[in-house]
Amino acid sequence: MNSVNIEDKDFEIYLENDQINKRTRLIGIQLNVDYENRCPILIGVLNGSFVFMADLLKEIDISCEIAFIRISSYKGIESTGTIKEAFGLPENLHNRDVILIEDIVDTGLTLKYILEKVKQQDPASVKVCSLLFKPKALLEPIPELEYVGFEIPNEFVVGYGLDYNGLGRNLKDIYRAV
Repeated sequence: MNSVNIEDKDFEIYLENDQINKRTRLIGIQLNVDYENRCPILIGVLNGSFVFMADLLKEIDISCEIAFIRISSYKGIESTGTIKEAFGLPENLHNRDVILIEDIVDTGLTLKYILEKVKQQDPASVKVCSLLFKPKALLEPIPELEYVGFEIPNEFVVGYGLDYNGLGRNLKDIYRAV
């Protein structure tokens, strides 16, 4: 499929699944090297990160734990800037190596909120791994953003876990709005 229609919007192919899988494999290899002889806790930010996180975990050979946090700030195709926490972080992050797994970092508001919450527990380290990053949308730098699959323009994307009004997460490729 080179294009899809979701509700009232048309989308064209942007990143094919093969490209995503290759990049995910490389990130997994890097995490294996960087966290060798450590046991990080990978915290997926739901709902969007679940597809990327599942594929990434298949590439990770080191010991690790997983957890999830659910936060939302989107309505339609615009970030509302308002953060609603549905369920929160694990409470045992003290002295742990934490890797937050995101589907996309755009404004950084949601991520900044999560990082503040994580740092309150005094972890040994905190890094962010995001499949997609929109540098032009970022409101302030996020030094913890260490692992990035793809830098993309400030366009709305859907598929591979990313949604438009709750739809399109099941698409294996990533599409951009036209």
